[in-house]
Amino acid sequence: MAKIKHNNFLDTVVSVMTNAKDSGAIHLYAEGDSFNGRQIQIKGKRLYHFGTTGYLGLEQDKRLKEGAINAIKAYGTEFPLSKSYISHPLYSELESLMTDIYGHPIVITKNSTLGHMGVIPSVVDDNDGVILDHQVHWSVQSAVNPLKLRSVPVEMIRHNNLEMLESKIKKLQSKCRKIWYMADGMYSMFGDYAPIEELMMLCKKYPQLHIYFDDVHGMSWKGKHGSGYVMSILKELPEKVILFGTMSKTFGASGAVMVCSDKKIQQRVKNFGGPLTFSVQLEPAAVGAAIASAKIHLSDEIYKMQEELAGRISYFNKYLQQTNLPLIVENDSPVFYIGAGMPETGFNLVNRLIKNGYYVNIGFFPAVPAKNTGLRITISRHNQKEEIKGLIDSLVEEFPKALKETKTNLERVNFAFGRGSKNLSLSKPNQSSLSLDTYNSIVEIDPILWNSTVGGNSFYDWNGLKSLENILTDQNSPEHNNQFYYYIIRDENQNCILATFLSFGIWKEDMLAPKSVSVAIEKIRETKPYYHTSTCLSLGSMISEGDHLYLDQNSPRWKEALNLLLEEIEKLEKRLQPQYLILRDFDVGNEAIKSFLQNKGYVQVAMPESAVYTEFNWGYQKEYVNTLSKRSRKHFRNDIEAFKDKLEIKIKDNLSQSELEKSFKLYIAVKDNNLGLNTFTYPFSLFQHMNSSSQWEFILINLNDTHRTLVGVMFCYKNSEKIYTPAVVGMDYKFSREYNIYRQLLYQTILRAQQLGFIRIDFGLTAGFEKRKVGAKIIDKCAYIQTRDNFALEALDWLRKD
Repeated sequence: MAKIKHNNFLDTVVSVMTNAKDSGAIHLYAEGDSFNGRQIQIKGKRLYHFGTTGYLGLEQDKRLKEGAINAIKAYGTEFPLSKSYISHPLYSELESLMTDIYGHPIVITKNSTLGHMGVIPSVVDDNDGVILDHQVHWSVQSAVNPLKLRSVPVEMIRHNNLEMLESKIKKLQSKCRKIWYMADGMYSMFGDYAPIEELMMLCKKYPQLHIYFDDVHGMSWKGKHGSGYVMSILKELPEKVILFGTMSKTFGASGAVMVCSDKKIQQRVKNFGGPLTFSVQLEPAAVGAAIASAKIHLSDEIYKMQEELAGRISYFNKYLQQTNLPLIVENDSPVFYIGAGMPETGFNLVNRLIKNGYYVNIGFFPAVPAKNTGLRITISRHNQKEEIKGLIDSLVEEFPKALKETKTNLERVNFAFGRGSKNLSLSKPNQSSLSLDTYNSIVEIDPILWNSTVGGNSFYDWNGLKSLENILTDQNSPEHNNQFYYYIIRDENQNCILATFLSFGIWKEDMLAPKSVSVAIEKIRETKPYYHTSTCLSLGSMISEGDHLYLDQNSPRWKEALNLLLEEIEKLEKRLQPQYLILRDFDVGNEAIKSFLQNKGYVQVAMPESAVYTEFNWGYQKEYVNTLSKRSRKHFRNDIEAFKDKLEIKIKDNLSQSELEKSFKLYIAVKDNNLGLNTFTYPFSLFQHMNSSSQWEFILINLNDTHRTLVGVMFCYKNSEKIYTPAVVGMDYKFSREYNIYRQLLYQTILRAQQLGFIRIDFGLTAGFEKRKVGAKIIDKCAYIQTRDNFALEALDWLRKD
């Protein structure tokens, strides 16, 4: 399967964000000569603003504005000097006020991102370890990443999973002096909280455990003196806790603040904290505004503001509970997340609300899993009850319209968020005049229909799948047992528009990771064979490669057919509960499919390149060589033809038991050496079937020596549609480089397919460089995936950075 490379991931994110931008949901520009916080103007339209992170509305307070203006008048627009040399005159007052707010030593930073980059490498020693909640803010994760260059172990856990956290603590406690768990106090997407009291209990149980909280979204609207959500629970800051707050959101100014109870840590960070040492300090205006805000925080007025906001939050909650809108997390924070499921549904709904006069944020990949797209609604003191009610009324009216227009329903939304089948009155199932037939076995399908559609590829024609079904059942190892599902979609005239098959089984998660990650994980699998494995529902099977989806894109109803298939796949998901859903082996250049699936909540990932050979217009070797490029002809003479007298080539329908066992060992050697496509080892029963089937044959390469040593084997399938498929390869690496065994096998495969009169060779995935040298055409392939959450991808990404 696919390997997610960093650039591939970035390309995917850019593509998803481009779709969001084109839909009018992001990268908008506010307009107008002034801004009051309650409304925002976009494209000439005044909208009620439900997207701010200034929950108390202090950014519009006249005292903060006057503080900023007076500071500029007194000290200029900036004080261009590092704080390590001189802090401008207002800094000492701000530091004193922030110390009063928290009651503990503090360090002021330019912003929270630079703050984390300065603090984390300073407080985490080389003999410490780090555990990340996988939803902790990107700025924290980014600051942790350089620690791996110092060999600091970094682990990741599922969101708020204390059982997993305790397991990681036990793993690290024997080799780490301190173990830092890093989490948000309040999470910015769903508005949920860290389990702070439970974490403090773990700190007592494990003396090595220290906590690093990013509480930037919890600041000001909660806690004594607005010290934040974390402090509202803790009351006093324990010695083993470091806290980060921000002055750039609800506080109404700019900058961030680190808080700790250990004066030594504070001095260490203040004396030398990376970017805190070398970056220019906060502008006088920012400090002036922050001083004014801090004075409000230290007065009783902050509690009146908190109460006003709490009243608006309560009103929103109360009114929302009277609807069937899918609120994902119920709490008392100012952040609410209404699930939409598919990106196109979320984009559609955002635009409907804008049309009705309301602005909300869109939450989408990579901030949340692609199928967990939704509306991130924030409540502030600027919002009045009438517009809060108006927003909810608009949501109730527009949500079912958005669902219908994007051909989905509330049941699918609830399933995407793991909410079960409830509150279905918002939508009705979609109706289609296309007919969809489902099958549990290939024997239920007409062979002619199958082989003329999806079965005209690789070794999954009708006969091949019948064999696969028999082989991949009742095996001793769970990874060798698959369930198969088949779908045929026809129009009213019984024309086939779509045909495909899926399989369900256990896959290695690092099939989606670079080779370096697989190398590291395979060491762990020596004692834990199912480490980082998950259940997967995939087009095709783990064994097969090629075009697993027949889709007639010339039909005007292909999108309707594909959407119908996706609905059926969701029904399977509900029953099977796979961690991954993978639609695989698509041409990268198919932009129509890409746009369609990304809007349905699938993330595109790059796959190893595929290769096919179709140039059979030659009769003998010289003519074949002339079809190659000049450089490839040279490779042919030096790497293939030069060894013809030293090698013996055999084509066999059947192997002796010893030959079969030896060939299987050669396959294992290739499999273990090729972690670029890391799969479970195929069962020996598959090779026994090959040996007994008339559709499989073997190309063997022996050394022309006294022992006739077997050094290479190609396991080849003869598809009923005259497609030749070298599905599996085995090599002896003691001789492979000396005699260029792999290139020999590729060439012999071409000779054999030409001899049989076949029209195409499906060479499969990987090794495109080698296959191109023998004349194969290289095709860039991709897959589209959905996951229950982003944890597995992010955890593997941390292994990639190791």
